[in-house]
Amino acid sequence: MSTIRSYKKTFAGIALVAVAALPLAACSSSDSAGASASSSSSDSKTSIAKPVARINALSGDDTAVALDSGFTDALTSLGLTPGVVGEGKLTDGSLVFPITGGNVTYFKPGTAKPYVIGQIQHEGSGFSLEAGGTKVEITNLNVDPGISRVYGDVAVNGKTVASSAFIFQLRGATLKPLQVEGDTAILEGTKVFVSPVAASLLNDTFKTDAVTDQLLVGVAKITVNTTPAS
Repeated sequence: MSTIRSYKKTFAGIALVAVAALPLAACSSSDSAGASASSSSSDSKTSIAKPVARINALSGDDTAVALDSGFTDALTSLGLTPGVVGEGKLTDGSLVFPITGGNVTYFKPGTAKPYVIGQIQHEGSGFSLEAGGTKVEITNLNVDPGISRVYGDVAVNGKTVASSAFIFQLRGATLKPLQVEGDTAILEGTKVFVSPVAASLLNDTFKTDAVTDQLLVGVAKITVNTTPAS
């Protein structure tokens, strides 16, 4: 769920910063200590990939996760009631979290690995799961596109039990092509799964073993303002 201190790769999906309108940011070349002795080139320098685009300060819009029916059915079977926290919204079957900050650098795929690095922050919002007088709140989601993970703070009945915990894992094989609409870029299609850490925490808290790290939460859609924050 989108969501996520410090969405991942997007949600490897967060290549949405590859917008032509953005100023290009170049990396410099540096000497390579591991240059091959058999190289036919007399130049021992190895080029470092140059970013296609970079946003040093994200300035808004949101991350939405369209909840998978298997996930909502699992919540129902466990007697868990989902909700939202702070600025989070549950609209038309999607959890939506405003983007509050972060930064993203995008490289042409194949020139760097990972080809998206940075973080996408969602401070002041999150989601909750509640059952039998126990309420778990997961907030301040932070997407790390470089390692395909989403982190967040976890509280149980108002008491913080984990900070910057690994909440979701991301898989971008189903990612759709980048869409550009005015001053926004949209990347949609990355699948969001419960992480092993979150599965263990939820199972321990709600006294079950039904939550697994293969549980598909939904599909992410990230919309980013391509105008850097001032």
